[in-house]
Amino acid sequence: MGPLADIKVLELGQLIAGPFCTRLLAEFGAQVIKIESPDGGDPLRQWRKLYEGKSLWWLLQARNKQSITINLKTAQGQEIVRRLAKDADVVVENFRPGTMEKWGLGYEDLSRENPGLVMVRLSGYGQTGPNRDKPGFGAIAEAMGGLRHVTGYPDRPPVRVGISLGDAVASLYGVIGALMALRNRDSNGGHGQVVDVALYEAVFSLMESLLPEYDVHGFVRERSGASLPGIAPSGTYTTHDGKYVVIGANGDSIFKRMMTAIGRDDLAHDPQLARNDGRALRGDELDEAIGAWCAAHDLEEVLAVLDAADVPSGKIFDVADIVNDLHYRARGMIEEAKLSDGKPFKIPGVVPKLSDTPGGTRWLGPDLGEHTQSVLSALGYDDDQIQELKTKGVV
Repeated sequence: MGPLADIKVLELGQLIAGPFCTRLLAEFGAQVIKIESPDGGDPLRQWRKLYEGKSLWWLLQARNKQSITINLKTAQGQEIVRRLAKDADVVVENFRPGTMEKWGLGYEDLSRENPGLVMVRLSGYGQTGPNRDKPGFGAIAEAMGGLRHVTGYPDRPPVRVGISLGDAVASLYGVIGALMALRNRDSNGGHGQVVDVALYEAVFSLMESLLPEYDVHGFVRERSGASLPGIAPSGTYTTHDGKYVVIGANGDSIFKRMMTAIGRDDLAHDPQLARNDGRALRGDELDEAIGAWCAAHDLEEVLAVLDAADVPSGKIFDVADIVNDLHYRARGMIEEAKLSDGKPFKIPGVVPKLSDTPGGTRWLGPDLGEHTQSVLSALGYDDDQIQELKTKGVV
């Protein structure tokens, strides 16, 4: 059932930010009704690798959700949404600001009938400000939020992380905001509110001390490749067998243990290196020493030495490493599911782990409009009315 089993959520939107937000709610029991266009539905259904015409990403992104089709540009379609919203707890939407209002489905419209409604609004630039009407994707948010500028190597153009990080981070803030707004509603008079999440702000919030360092010192953080300037030693190193190891030995006592373990007692006991501020001044020297040691040993030997010295380290996992890793399996992070033809396949487990009310996968992403009949019937539409709506192209 999950801790959110009594929460009803309407999802209006598509692709990543809104649907990932509702996926997390659905994983912990919320009833999520996903509203899709009758004309093909969410484009994510056809994104990346397909199996028998269905996106494998879709099966994951829409797990535990109900799919109904509604043409939101029609008056009858908009009325169905208003009826659904009357007893909903949360509406999540990621259209460009103003779109919901154009359809008569803005917060003022929906909360008039349901004052306790919480609306989570995810957009590139937020609901206010000079950029509110511009289209915004996660990639643009990563650029505006400062992440792209510091990602990559200093002698090359900025690069992207290999996933839609901006969308995912905004989704997490959407979930947090929804839960906080529900908590406030249930504790302070029953009124809902709007949770306004701008993708660029979600990214900017991750940027650590970027802003105060610039404001106080005029320092602009730049790309630094695999190292972490100002925190030393911490980086990625190449081993003798051509593999990569990430080492974080920037704690004072950890640094001493590591230097001793790799045979560099001179560095372990150098008073100038006892604290991070001193090590940061000699970061290149430390990287060179660690890099030389790693280059002389195979990955497994490097990891064995560092594990014995209790130094945080690890190889860089590809997906094959993940699938075969015992810790992933022990933590339930590799779930087994079945495709429509019964073929077994693996999907990621649920995060976070709750001891008493854990989340889980009840079903995979549904077919387009799979639940239209049942949801409309529960709203009071009879079979003839539903058929009429289908004939008119409303659903």
